[in-house]
Amino acid sequence: MGRGRVELKRIENKINRQVTFSKRRNGLLKKAYELSVLCDAEIALIIFSNRGKLYEFSSSGMTKTLERYQRCCFIPHDNTHERETQSWYLEVIKLNAKYEALQRTQRHLLGEDLGPLNMKELHNLEKQLEGALARARQQKTQIMMEQMDDLRKKERQLGDLNKQLIVKLEAEGQNLETIQGLWSCCGAAATENFPLHLSQTQPMECV
Repeated sequence: MGRGRVELKRIENKINRQVTFSKRRNGLLKKAYELSVLCDAEIALIIFSNRGKLYEFSSSGMTKTLERYQRCCFIPHDNTHERETQSWYLEVIKLNAKYEALQRTQRHLLGEDLGPLNMKELHNLEKQLEGALARARQQKTQIMMEQMDDLRKKERQLGDLNKQLIVKLEAEGQNLETIQGLWSCCGAAATENFPLHLSQTQPMECV
């Protein structure tokens, strides 16, 4: 007996739905790749998950294929407004595709959603991470060198200021010694000019 036909309807179980989506998505991407290789066809495949994540495949570049699709489907006619609307709509699709691609790359760099990547893509991701790590180390080293230069500059400034304070204190010390010497000389001169002889003083007699 042949297999019965499976009714196509939404899978209610969330886990089963996610597993089925992952399997069939990978199968669809694989089929698109095989068709592009076997038949030399230009294929562009865009998939959005229920969470809004983008999965895509393009044999000749998504932007190039979308532009070709626009030229084939949107034939110029007299309705300028409709033509501009269609052009803007396609431009929005391309921008959304680029945005989702950047988000996907960011998730890959954070180690997320690596399952669909093949060996070549994982190797390229590894090279990107190694390059980012090398640039981060280089930037860190540069910042440390700049901080060390600032510390050396401040050290020299503090050394110069210390020398200036020492010179100033020494000069003030010499001035103090000079003043003390002048007071000493003045005191000695006063004693010589106005000697005080206690023996010559006569006691006063009371009458």
